[in-house]
Amino acid sequence: MKLNKETLVAGLALVVVLAFAASWFMPTGLRPAPPLVGQTLDGRTLTLQQLRGKPVLVTFWATTCPSCIEEMPHLAELYRDLNPKGLQMIGVAMSYDPPEQVRAMVKQRQLPYPVVLDAQAQIARAFDNVQLTPTTVLISPEGGIVQYRLGLLDMSKLRETIQKML
Repeated sequence: MKLNKETLVAGLALVVVLAFAASWFMPTGLRPAPPLVGQTLDGRTLTLQQLRGKPVLVTFWATTCPSCIEEMPHLAELYRDLNPKGLQMIGVAMSYDPPEQVRAMVKQRQLPYPVVLDAQAQIARAFDNVQLTPTTVLISPEGGIVQYRLGLLDMSKLRETIQKML
């Protein structure tokens, strides 16, 4: 069978399109989490690489987001319950939030997990350009995205999913 130039180009184009579609629609859990590097409110540098081997919940929030504020006590409870078993959690304050407001909210809500300031929106961009809050990403101990959720979480389902990873 002889292949002409048009058939070869069409076949190559199809392969490229299929590869792009596979990466775009790849099921969560198979897609690796992007690197995360951030400064915590207490000045420490925090990276996802440091937390490898443990499930990590990354939650993007804003001080002006009512749903975020509503969710905070539930996330704090989840962290207090499951952190001793290995769950790690990182709060990511959106770039438009003034650091003083973020610090005040963390203190007022007594958040027990580390919060990083995403002043340049680098973390939000790396995680599929997060624009809306709350957005929560669950990362497996192996570093794959297991869940990507915009809006309020179903805490009982989330807890069950995390407990299976511990």
